Amino acid sequence: MDDRFNTAAGWVLFAGIIALGLSSISGKLFKSDRPENMGYPVEVADTAGGAAEMTVAQAMTMEGVDASKGEAVFAKCTACHTVEQGGANGIGPNLWGIMGKPIAGGAPGFAYSSALAEKGGNWDWDNMSEWLKSPRGFANGTKMSFAGLSKIEDRAAVMLYMNANGSSLAVPEFVEAVADEAVDDAAAGPGTVEGAPVDEVEAAGAMGAEQPVSEDLPAPDGE
Repeated sequence: MDDRFNTAAGWVLFAGIIALGLSSISGKLFKSDRPENMGYPVEVADTAGGAAEMTVAQAMTMEGVDASKGEAVFAKCTACHTVEQGGANGIGPNLWGIMGKPIAGGAPGFAYSSALAEKGGNWDWDNMSEWLKSPRGFANGTKMSFAGLSKIEDRAAVMLYMNANGSSLAVPEFVEAVADEAVDDAAAGPGTVEGAPVDEVEAAGAMGAEQPVSEDLPAPDGE
């Protein structure tokens, strides 16, 4: 009895050792690290279709985009700039009448950075919009530390406010593009159009050409 029990216990122990060994071997063979993020990456199609950014003129047609809103947004700039006529230069130049003036030359007596002085041109709507969006992106090396206004409607409103303070730059007009439509011209195309005038040469040629004869008409004598 004891021999049978010992034999059975031995086989059970042997089977356990085999199972443990196989488990260890399979774990090493098929070991895989748990990913930090579970699941599979899924690419999402770009629904924007690469649409171009709204233009300054288009932004100015948006509801609420006006000089009064620009004055509220301009409050972020008052720590460095004045905008009233005769205002003093501070960390930044006085901005009275700045729209349309030369870049780095709008405020007499202010020491502009060389990065801005080298830009050239004037403060038109597009230049000012790019400057307000990212001063360092517009003129790398500028002394202005302002991060910029990311929303084009905010930039458009600020520019309208500055334009109302000593400037008279013409506001850009937004014209919505309209698809060209085919125009049906009655006189276009080959051939003669009914009702159109016929010149004498064309009329003479038509008279000399053989005319069709109806089969229902009697044949002329002798035929």
